[in-house]
Parts: sequence; C-alpha cells; structure tokens
Amino acid sequence: MISRTALKLAIVPLIAFSHSLAGQTGDEKAIRTRSAEWQQYIADKNIDRIVGLHTSDAVMMPSNMPAAKGGGAIRAVYTDLVNTPGLKLHWVPTKIEIASSRVATEYGTYNESYDTPRGRIGESGNYVTIWHKVNGEWRVAVDAPVTSLPMPASMPAEAAQMVARSNDQLTWNDFSPTGFPGGGKISVLQGDPFSPGLFVVRLQLPDGYQIPLHWHSTGEYVTVISGDAQFGMGNAVDMNTAQRFHPGDFAFIPARQPHFGRITGTTVLQIAGQGPFLFNLGVPK
Repeated sequence: MISRTALKLAIVPLIAFSHSLAGQTGDEKAIRTRSAEWQQYIADKNIDRIVGLHTSDAVMMPSNMPAAKGGGAIRAVYTDLVNTPGLKLHWVPTKIEIASSRVATEYGTYNESYDTPRGRIGESGNYVTIWHKVNGEWRVAVDAPVTSLPMPASMPAEAAQMVARSNDQLTWNDFSPTGFPGGGKISVLQGDPFSPGLFVVRLQLPDGYQIPLHWHSTGEYVTVISGDAQFGMGNAVDMNTAQRFHPGDFAFIPARQPHFGRITGTTVLQIAGQGPFLFNLGVPK
C-alpha cells in the first residue's frame, strides 16, 4: 500500500512538469507574437521598434555581409533594408525550441522581394533566431538569415579577356527607379549593378531632368561624358549649394550620402561602383 507521503512525492514532479510544459507553450506563443510584430514593424518602417525588439548586444548575421553588432549597427542595416523600393519581406517560423526560461531558438523560412530599375527581384531562404528573455520580454539576441540563392558568378571584369564597348553600339534601356522622373536611359557597360560586384553603367538624362534627393548603400563614382550636370549634397534639396560639372569632370559620392541634381541639355553620366546599387529616396535615418 502506497503511503500518502510517497503519493505526494510522486505527484509533485508531475505538477512541476505540467507547469513547465504550460510555460513553454506560453513562451512559444509569445515568441510567435513577437515575430509577427517584428514583421509589421518592418512593413511600417518603424526603426525604433525594430531596434527595441533586439537586446542591447544583439548580433545580426546576413548572408554575404559583415555581422552587425549592437543597436547602432542593427539600426543602420534596417534603415537600408526598410527603404529598399517596393520591399516585401515575410517569414514563417517552422519550429520554436524553448531551451530554458530565458533562452529560445526559432527556425523558419523567409521570402523577400523588391523593385529595381530592371524589374522586381526576389529571393528566399532559411533563418535561425535566438531569443533571450529580458525583464520578462522576449528579445532578439542573434538573427541569422541565410539565402538559398547560389553565390553570384565571377564578375566578367575579373576575366583575363579585355571587354570593350563601342559608344555608337551601346544598348539603352529605360531608367525609372521608384520616385525618379521618366525619360532617363541606362546602358550597362560591365558587370551587373544590381548584384554584388563591380559594375560600370552610363545614364542618359534629358534636358531639365531633376534628380531627386536619394542615397545609396555603396559609394558612387561619377564622370560626366557629355552635357552638363549639377550635383548637391545634404539632407534637403537646395540647388544654390549644388556644384556644376562639365564633360570630363569627376565626382565621388560616399555611401549613405544624400544627394540630388539637375541636368542641363541631354547629358550622359558614367557611374561605377560596387553592387547591389539601389536607389533609396530621402535621407538615411
């Protein structure tokens, strides 16, 4: 016959285990809710909320990019990301493991798409997110998305053979980034400006073309081939501060530097840099 004391000793671990399962179920639901909120913050371009969702020493490790450590670096990454033209980003958690009352791991898949001057580009991949509970709330400690796309092929510029383009045989396509006026044309001389690696392109812009205030996440090397251009730097358009450039003149515009411009006469600009070369309207936040 089992004594009452022995029965109590048998029941206590069962009660504790039951409470543990209930706690894990509640934590999993909380993490799924936080993950959904995270996606909404990105859609709303709410950088403060995104950064606030992370721990103070969080690490983000995107594919083919240096790791971003801490709130400032993560803010910079997301400022670039949410200002990508036409961005659509969605992920689905497929598994959440509660390691302890303060640590959990989320696994899942993601899909991302955005607009470029040559059309819409999409990618998909997998991710791992490590969550830490801080002051009773789950926060992102490590975020590691991994694209399923293959690594880009070697750039033609790195090949042993010379690449030559005849000026009168260039192929021109419409240049129409989101928020830019119509009428522009683009010709790719070397590489792919919308993929990682070196590129060289030419832009042909009509008389009176207004280049809106925008910025890039990589540096821009600009040479005026023909025509006349004015370029200005700053957080607001002020043509009184713009500098005039003539054929043969050169300008380097650093990464994340907001700039704007105006074209006089039909003008051809040659631009070189490191892709992906995306056009972000306004100023970095």
